[in-house]
Amino acid sequence: MNTLKHTLAGIAFGALALSAQAEDKVQIDGAEAGHWTMDFDAAVKLAAEKKLPMILNFTGSDWCGWCKLMDKNVFAEEAWQKFAADKIVLVTLDFPKDKTIVPEKYVSRNNELKDQFGVRGFPTYVVLDSDGKTKLGQLGAGKDKTPATFIDEFKAVVRMSPANIEAYIKANPDKADAYKAAIAEDKAATKALSDWIATGPERNDENTKKFAEFQARIKAAAEKLKSF
Repeated sequence: MNTLKHTLAGIAFGALALSAQAEDKVQIDGAEAGHWTMDFDAAVKLAAEKKLPMILNFTGSDWCGWCKLMDKNVFAEEAWQKFAADKIVLVTLDFPKDKTIVPEKYVSRNNELKDQFGVRGFPTYVVLDSDGKTKLGQLGAGKDKTPATFIDEFKAVVRMSPANIEAYIKANPDKADAYKAAIAEDKAATKALSDWIATGPERNDENTKKFAEFQARIKAAAEKLKSF
């Protein structure tokens, strides 16, 4: 009996320890740049004040394998934490099996945001501009993702934010026209492929070659943008 009591006590203590660790990683109320928080409203306010982009992490923290993999391989790493520290406002929108993890006041709001951004699977990382409304892009999980690769993906998304475009043009007036032209070509290249696919082209050698040409154009446009 004593052994059983000790075992149960150990399990309970372990659960409390895990809970404490989770609370250390994710704030319940308030927001700080570079730290995950459940408080969406505080995060939006902070993003607006600091002119910082946001990442909404739609996750199932206690059951989603891909979510746990990304937490371990990317977000728990020092390289990511140093990068995010003063550059991003991070929001955790959790859908756990253990309903005690998320305060009741956030449950319906999390579902509303899930529907608003059309989230269909976990994890999904929605990148917003500093207004807390404008969706700049969406990122996902991957077994080979690292802080470096995820940071590159994030940078590629926020590079096209209105705030970043305006800031770059203001800081580099001599390159403004070339930069605007590169942005226009990047959008045009992506749209051209999307419009072509919408026509339902047959799968044949000619169209395979054409698809490769569209892809090459998109890649060239992306590389041009990276040069700025």
